[in-house]
Amino acid sequence: MKSQEETLEEWCRSLLQAYELEDVEIDINDVLSLAGVAAHSVVRPAAPLTTFIAGFAAGLAAGSGQATKSASMDAAMGLARTLAKDYTNPGTDAG
Repeated sequence: MKSQEETLEEWCRSLLQAYELEDVEIDINDVLSLAGVAAHSVVRPAAPLTTFIAGFAAGLAAGSGQATKSASMDAAMGLARTLAKDYTNPGTDAG
C-alpha cells in the first residue's frame, strides 16, 4: 500500500504530464503548507481556492515572461501566504 506522500507525488506527476508540464518542479509540501495557512487563517474552503488562484497567477506571470516559472511560483505563493496570514475575518470578533 502506498503512503500518502507517494500517492501525492504520483498524482502530481500524472497531472503535470497530462498538462504537458513535466519540466515544472512542484514543492508539494509548500503547496500543502499554503493550503493549511489559508484554511486556518481564513476558512477551510479557502485552501483549494487560494492554491488555485496562486497557481493561476504564477502561470500568467510565467507565461507572459514577467518572471521564470520558479520565480513566478515563489512570488505567487509568497503573496498568497502573506495575505492569508494577515487576513482578518470580518465575521469574527477580534476583541
